[in-house]
Amino acid sequence: MNSLPANLFEWENHLSALREMLRGATQGRGRLALVSGAVASGKTTLLNTFAEQAIESGALLLEATGSRAERDLPFGIIRKIFDNGAMPSDVRSEVTALLDGNGLESTAAGRMHVMSQISSVLLRMVDDRTLVVLVDDVHCGDDQSLQFLLHLARRVRQAKVLIVLTESPRLRQEQFTFHAELLRQPNCVRMRLHMLTEPGVAEALSGSLSATVAARLAPECHRVSGGNPMLLRALLEDWRTVGEHGEAQQRPAPGEAFAHAVLGCLHRGEPEVLEVARGVAVLGDARSPRLLGRLLDLSVSTVQQGVQDLHQCAILEHNAFRDEVARTAVLDATPATDRGALHARAARLLHADGASALDVARQLVSAPQDAERWTVPVLREAAEFALVEEELEFALRCLEHAHHACGPGPERTALKARLVGIAWRIGPAAAESHLPELLADAERGRLAPRDVAPITSYLVWSGRLDAAADAVAALARSAGTGDDPAMTAAVSASAQWLTMLSPPLRDRLPTVGTGVTAATGAPRDMAYLAYAHAAATMSAALTEGQTDRAVIEAERVLQRHHLSDSTLQPLVVALLALVLAGRLDLALSWCERLLGECSARRAPTWQALLSAVRAEIALRQGDLQVAAHQARSAMSRISVQGWGVGIGLLLSTLIQAETGMGHYDEAMALLEQPLPDELFQTLPGLLYLRARGRCHLATGRYHAALGDFTAAGELMDAWRMDMPLLTPWRVDAAETWLALGDPKRARALAEEQLRLGPEDARLRGALLVVLARTDELKRRVPRLKEAVEILEGGDDRIQLAIALGELGRAYRSLGDFNRGRVFVRKAWHVAKTCGADPLCRELMPRHADAGEFAAAAAQPGQGAEQQRDVEALTEAEVRIAVLAAHGNTNREIASKLFVTVSTVEQHLTRIYRKLNVKRRRDLPAKLSDSSLTGTV
Repeated sequence: MNSLPANLFEWENHLSALREMLRGATQGRGRLALVSGAVASGKTTLLNTFAEQAIESGALLLEATGSRAERDLPFGIIRKIFDNGAMPSDVRSEVTALLDGNGLESTAAGRMHVMSQISSVLLRMVDDRTLVVLVDDVHCGDDQSLQFLLHLARRVRQAKVLIVLTESPRLRQEQFTFHAELLRQPNCVRMRLHMLTEPGVAEALSGSLSATVAARLAPECHRVSGGNPMLLRALLEDWRTVGEHGEAQQRPAPGEAFAHAVLGCLHRGEPEVLEVARGVAVLGDARSPRLLGRLLDLSVSTVQQGVQDLHQCAILEHNAFRDEVARTAVLDATPATDRGALHARAARLLHADGASALDVARQLVSAPQDAERWTVPVLREAAEFALVEEELEFALRCLEHAHHACGPGPERTALKARLVGIAWRIGPAAAESHLPELLADAERGRLAPRDVAPITSYLVWSGRLDAAADAVAALARSAGTGDDPAMTAAVSASAQWLTMLSPPLRDRLPTVGTGVTAATGAPRDMAYLAYAHAAATMSAALTEGQTDRAVIEAERVLQRHHLSDSTLQPLVVALLALVLAGRLDLALSWCERLLGECSARRAPTWQALLSAVRAEIALRQGDLQVAAHQARSAMSRISVQGWGVGIGLLLSTLIQAETGMGHYDEAMALLEQPLPDELFQTLPGLLYLRARGRCHLATGRYHAALGDFTAAGELMDAWRMDMPLLTPWRVDAAETWLALGDPKRARALAEEQLRLGPEDARLRGALLVVLARTDELKRRVPRLKEAVEILEGGDDRIQLAIALGELGRAYRSLGDFNRGRVFVRKAWHVAKTCGADPLCRELMPRHADAGEFAAAAAQPGQGAEQQRDVEALTEAEVRIAVLAAHGNTNREIASKLFVTVSTVEQHLTRIYRKLNVKRRRDLPAKLSDSSLTGTV
């Protein structure tokens, strides 16, 4: 498709009409055709096609093209007509002499005499051949040439001459007479060319594409190009450039060729058309000619004419660019200085007219950064509106410009703090460069109370622990008078937050009272309250005997504070407090709710942190695959560098999940990730030490594992804190000593932890399993039974599988092979549902898949009796019994069957009575999958 005419049916009619006029001229009936159409409507294509046909017919062709640059050159077009290789040399010389003579500079009568002589020279040439004169863009011609063409048109009515002129529908004032006089000639035919219709686009495309593809592309091509042949050709070029097999692409998209074509159309029009296009590109639309005129310093009528031209050539539609690529091309082609000046002027005009803050701000952020003071509140307001629309980058640009325009002081600091909060939402690394300035402002006492705790948390996240402590100490000194209760409370909350995350900083931080107490008299909606409450909640969760209080406080934080830039970290800490307190059900419910809130929002950091918590919940539930998936998802949302000290939480979860699934290469690769130096001064550092130790333990690096577990214990000792719920280092170390063949040391560590009285079921169950492994055989079973009973009421299915497996092995060691087999199989089933393949292989190394154990066989001689017992159960009781037999906890059964935990407990009581068993671990001896086929 080398060229595209306008509406094809219309174009063919015009070409046919010109051929007919040529035949008439050949017979001595001179004709005149005036072809009009917008820029790029196909006038030149029509003229060129006809020129080739005229030459083939034997006519003498003389042609020229008008140019705005030569508009002031007298007889410029006429000289071009006679400067033609087909013109006899003697004729060319004669006409040149006439044009160079003095007659043109004399009176009007003298000029008319010269033009008559030139016409006579032309007409002498038509005795033997038909003369065809073609002038493209005649509206750009000089006045003298137009007068000559009009003079010639009056003399060719009975001559073998055809004159074809093309013009723009927009004429200069001085051209109206020429245009009107031409149309008055009886031998003049006027032709109009319009843009392609959608069927015309399809027909044009079918010249180089299959009919099916052309029909599919036509609607979108017509929408983008408006039927402008020049734009359509460029659009097709871009479509083909994207892929060598363009027909396989679904939708044409404008690109570089289209942008160049738009600029080509604009430069072919009148000069003010390009200027108006730039104004429309700056303002975004042409709805207000008055505003456009003030912006460009043009009259309203000139603007209206320019907008009309832009509509006619299909660059604009409904007073706006058809495609953003066209608008961007116009802006990019505008010199930077001119573009910046236009945006700045547009901002002032819009602000004076009472336009919205967003509209004014869009101009301000595109102008040079020398904004005036009045722009600061406008930009700040626009940033908040942009956040509602999830335009985060634009909100950041607004705040950056406002910060630049604002002088030093608290307001400038507040703008920077807001900017950092939004940047942190996109990714902590994006906020990193702004923190030094905020740190300096904090030390000068310029931070507002609402910004103290969030900025402190960002500093801690980035590993600037000492800087955060110094800033809080400086703020404490400035708030020492107590005149500002809000600042006093904010400093107290920040100190609590720092102490909670990095206990070594305790001695460096001021004692200002608790965050809640110090907040008395201060506004109750300040962000520092979330930090104070979350810090207190985490401290309670890590303190023996205060888990119930931690759960209450965590829910209070989650209910009271909505998800925002300033509350994200406190909400995450509250979720983790629920996790450490053993309320995985509550933690999961709240985490899913918060993930749902931010799923439709552009907040990668929010989603990453909440996904990391979701991964930790899944890990503690024993769902290793979900834990790994959620952790990988969290890692993909923000860069590893952006995780700061938070990488400890993420990597600890992922390493343990991959290790538990037997993906040792993946786990070891994660250990190669670079870590912040300050990580091991924080709570996430303890989590990481444990995860690394568990990986070493699983891969046989026992001394390395022991080093990690001991290091965690030494850190907690140095911090004067014992937090087994966070890192049960004694249990881990005891397991390692068992692997090293030293049960005495293992028992000593386990008994030490047991004396400290862990109330957490998960931890106590793990402790009992370790102690049982150090006991003599006859005392092992009672401990393991107790461990199983405790773990069956909890959420950790992997620890339950370990306890069940140990119990089964203990029974086998005592000679009770049937019971031992039942418990080992049950342990295998639970481990398999968790994805713990190494544990499965350890329990039953000879069996490769679950099919070997899908039916846990009943004990010999009990088949008929078992079937009768099962038949005594109701359908609901059977469902619960099967799930319980397969190792599900009461809470998991309730969740799967959509009933309450109390309902599950009541059903189990009746099931035990009907089956004549005392506890759930006896269920496999009475139930088998084969006996329940089709029931569940």
